Amino acid sequence: MQFLTEPEPVRGVLLPASQGISRIVAPNPGPMTCHGTNTYLIAQDDGTNIVLDPGPDDAAHLAAVLDAAGRISAIFVSHIHHDHIGALPALRAATGAPVHAMSPSVSPDHLWQDGDKVAGFTVIHTPGHASDHVCLAREDGVVFSADHIMGWSTTLVSAPDGDMAAYFTSLERMLTRNDSLYLPGHGPSITDPKTHTKALLTHRQEREAAVLTILTERPSAIARFVNSLYAGLPERLHLAAARSIEAHLLKLHAEGRVVLTDGVWARVG
Repeated sequence: MQFLTEPEPVRGVLLPASQGISRIVAPNPGPMTCHGTNTYLIAQDDGTNIVLDPGPDDAAHLAAVLDAAGRISAIFVSHIHHDHIGALPALRAATGAPVHAMSPSVSPDHLWQDGDKVAGFTVIHTPGHASDHVCLAREDGVVFSADHIMGWSTTLVSAPDGDMAAYFTSLERMLTRNDSLYLPGHGPSITDPKTHTKALLTHRQEREAAVLTILTERPSAIARFVNSLYAGLPERLHLAAARSIEAHLLKLHAEGRVVLTDGVWARVG
């Protein structure tokens, strides 16, 4: 599938994202984070800002967020992976702003449920990448898609907290919507959400079919899938590829289509 690119963003400054929404890109670039985590500022009518995903535990990034945001009325958390919440304790301590999240592990002041309405957004529970992952949808079609749907890359689904079956279902759920813009947790915005989401789902379906094809040839350990399906992938990314393959296999196992014996996967029937 075709992915999106953008120039290296300027760090520590507000970059426009949509009406009333800006982002600050954290200085944590990498093979799993693109240019870095997008921390979003959502302007409120009373002159305050909501911070979505404070980003990694980085003093310069925290200072930039505090400087740009002014008075912060709330902190939203899309999911509790460290590159999104590393700065949460410091931001919370500095501002006293209430935290909204779906996971109780960050002791939120407001524990979200699917369908909750907050500050003009609807909470959409989208597990798959993480069990507590949410997207936040505004009535005008703007959606914070976080790490569920990104334009620069596919999403890593890694067990046990990641769940491929849930990821398929969450992608299908987003396809029932008619949104106009996705603002992801990493990388550039997505201006054709439905087409891109459909391409991601098709990619995953094709990968699952490829896994089953390999097992039709003979039972295999995960290393064989990585070597066959990710030819040319840099060695440093093999672990992530193995986790993705494992997530597919666990989905197929739950469906009764494959079995695991002593580290070797085999097709049923």
